[in-house]
Amino acid sequence: MTSILLVPGYQNSGEGHWQSLWEGSVPGARRVEMPSWEFPVRGEWIETLDAAIADCLMPPILVGHSLGCIAIVLWAASYSRTIHGALLAAPADVERPDGLELLRPFGPIPRQTLAFPAVVAASSNDPFMDLERARGLATEWGARLVALGPCGHLNRASGHGPWARGEALLSELR
Repeated sequence: MTSILLVPGYQNSGEGHWQSLWEGSVPGARRVEMPSWEFPVRGEWIETLDAAIADCLMPPILVGHSLGCIAIVLWAASYSRTIHGALLAAPADVERPDGLELLRPFGPIPRQTLAFPAVVAASSNDPFMDLERARGLATEWGARLVALGPCGHLNRASGHGPWARGEALLSELR
């Protein structure tokens, strides 16, 4: 069975968040526990992700949310381990002038083509990533963009506990 590594973003994915729900319901899914959810450090997050990938018996599928998506893309720019694919849900634009200063060290966002199949799921009203910016990044990464319509940041605050569309996208990657 293919492992599913859940890579939450800044402040983790709390109770009721779709990633937390998947951790309990999707076979083979487990969360990558970052050293600090409140004060993320780029190098530590990327090294922790690499160690989690190395622990998998088979190439895993990575499922990122927000800053977790950026950590995945940064990892891909630095490491050459094989993964099965990645679902990048609501990536955070760490380069936005009005973004959180705490997340700026995760920039610049790599622009090279990813060496694995990837899907970018983006909302038309995400306060942390403009849809056109997500479209441009998906193109540069060689990923398929799935425009979800007005879904906010795909978190509990935007009404996302269960996320059936995400589960369908994960099934496509499997």
